[in-house]
Amino acid sequence: MMKKTFKFHKSSQWVRFLVLCAMTVVMLYPLAWIVSASFKENTEIFNSMSLIPDNFSLDAFVEGWKGSGQYTFTTFYKNTFIIVVPSVIFTLISSTLAAYGFARFNFVFKKILFAIMIATLMLPETTLMIPRYMLFNELGWLNSYFPFWIPAMFATKSFFIYMMIQFMRGIPRDLDEAAYIDGCNVWQTLTKIIAPLCAPALFSAGIFQFMWLWNDFLNQLLYINSVKLYPISLALKMSLDAQSAVNWNQIMAMSVVSMIPPIIVYFVGQKYLVEGTTTAGLKG
Repeated sequence: MMKKTFKFHKSSQWVRFLVLCAMTVVMLYPLAWIVSASFKENTEIFNSMSLIPDNFSLDAFVEGWKGSGQYTFTTFYKNTFIIVVPSVIFTLISSTLAAYGFARFNFVFKKILFAIMIATLMLPETTLMIPRYMLFNELGWLNSYFPFWIPAMFATKSFFIYMMIQFMRGIPRDLDEAAYIDGCNVWQTLTKIIAPLCAPALFSAGIFQFMWLWNDFLNQLLYINSVKLYPISLALKMSLDAQSAVNWNQIMAMSVVSMIPPIIVYFVGQKYLVEGTTTAGLKG
């Protein structure tokens, strides 16, 4: 009986392993196809299902980087970083300050404000597009990066606030009291005690925000209409619209190039991402 149980357990492990392998192949094949297509000639992409190019070439990267107008992908890459990096920094600072207030202090209407913050987390993004657009239009922020920077300064991402609150609640208040005894004020306690201990959560929030902003298309399409301000996502779409005969190998090559920064950020901060998300979910 023990042998049968052992064999059944072992066979079930093999079945799970094979299913996971099959799912991995299905999920990774599109990525592998994009990378392969970027090294093929344009006529070969849809004529062959092989992932190995018949004629290996880097021309798609060279020609694709030149763009389809007067601006190259150097400009589009720079614009993307100009949007993403300040927005990530502002989001982390403002979310940390808001979370610190909710997690460590009692003030008037705290519960009501916390409930409103959670309620905004439940709102679909599509319901906010028209009001935001009208507001930014009245403020004269359209066709600029202010719609990405300014909201980030005022803790508009409820998800990150809630993540930081949960993490801070797991930090013993005894540390705050010890800091006060040593002469630290509220700001010093945050910067010297709380913030360093929240490093995993901050890394997690930064990685999430970086990847979401880097891959964002709809908001950038709504607020930016000048080609010289285009990020990579809009530049790739423009490459499809600007030519009657689409050079798919160049599109794929630039898509591969656009994936490099998020992949690097993810693998560099993977340890902190896992630690921050799991710990934030368990504490509180």
